[in-house]
Amino acid sequence: MVDQDDTVDRPDPGNGLSTALAEAPVAPPTAPADAPSGLIERAEPAKPPRVLAVANQKGGVGKTTTAINLGTALAAIGERVLVIDLDPQGNASTGLGIDRRHRRVSTYDVLTGDAPLREATVATAVPRLSLAPSTMDLSGLELEIGQERDRAFRLREALAPLNAGRLAGADDFTYVLVDCPPSLNLLTVNAMAAAHAILVPLQCEFFALEGLSQLLQTVEQVKSTLNPGLSIHGIVLTMFDARNNLSNQVVADVREFMGRKVYDTIIPRNVRVSEAPSHGKPVLVYDLKCVGSEAYLRLATEIIQREKELRAG
Repeated sequence: MVDQDDTVDRPDPGNGLSTALAEAPVAPPTAPADAPSGLIERAEPAKPPRVLAVANQKGGVGKTTTAINLGTALAAIGERVLVIDLDPQGNASTGLGIDRRHRRVSTYDVLTGDAPLREATVATAVPRLSLAPSTMDLSGLELEIGQERDRAFRLREALAPLNAGRLAGADDFTYVLVDCPPSLNLLTVNAMAAAHAILVPLQCEFFALEGLSQLLQTVEQVKSTLNPGLSIHGIVLTMFDARNNLSNQVVADVREFMGRKVYDTIIPRNVRVSEAPSHGKPVLVYDLKCVGSEAYLRLATEIIQREKELRAG
């Protein structure tokens, strides 16, 4: 984890990722206003983005690491991604190389209604990946808006106009990943109320299932009161060590308990994944060829495939 006080310059993507991003599909150009009709295919209005909340009330399970690197991997395969940092610690912001001096408008300003989400959005060094950064001001948000009737829907309201009036492939977002704090507080409730689905990172450790049960109960409560369409998109097992019998047992237990909700991809424990945030870089930029990077690219592909199945169903 990156210390709150560290400041990191914006990273320059490594050559390997730059090539991968350059080769990713890009939306076709739109026709200028005076172009003859039929010469260039007319662009469609942008659809609302898919919103996935990366949540688990337990700390140290890989939420921020997953949000950063999954966002980078989705961008690498052609998606246009916005990461929203809802953790007052701001580790996702630091891990994407956004110096605290550059966080002039933050998610705190968005949730208090002082700024639109687009105003808080900043570009990262990764093409097609943007960030809405957080600051420590978020830690006092619950005291400020806790008595407001719309307190649980602030993020949903901020997301509603995100793609409004924009054309598909022209400055719109196809995915929004919300990095939640390690607690089931008002910030996490806002993320769940705004999300289409929850992505749950689960560390391969002894108490994993105990924490998962509590999270599932909270999801059901939010679903019944705030967001009827909410679902568990999937559970990603993190920090897996094949040499550890306990890790293998946890994988078996979680798959038995949750079935197909568990992604096939498992994120291994990898030193390069741990090192990358201290350099202000996603691991796919820090070391594209390490096993951690390869795992997150597989996870992104699996999520897209699951999205296609959900739409088809």
